[in-house]
Amino acid sequence: MALRILDEDEELNPILSVVNLVDLFLVIIAALLIVIVLNPLNPFVAEDVVVIKDPNTADMEILIKKGEEMERYEATDQLGQGEGTRAGVAYRMKDGSFIYVPE
Repeated sequence: MALRILDEDEELNPILSVVNLVDLFLVIIAALLIVIVLNPLNPFVAEDVVVIKDPNTADMEILIKKGEEMERYEATDQLGQGEGTRAGVAYRMKDGSFIYVPE
């Protein structure tokens, strides 16, 4: 008698349609979990990550994730300013390496 339920048409037994919907939702949930794992800003990854959105445009953003903390920087039209003094000189060598010479 139990096998008789499986032989019935979906039109006669609505439970079979519900089973198909559950299978569909399980596939969707699995796909979403894969997307979350592959995201570089995944909260479950302990690595430090830097993401640059829209580089070299007016609305460029830089996201920096260090452990649990996340910082967000947005590009502006203003030039950067700061207080400080010259600390030394950097030279680029022919092989591409840099040498820093403090003053």
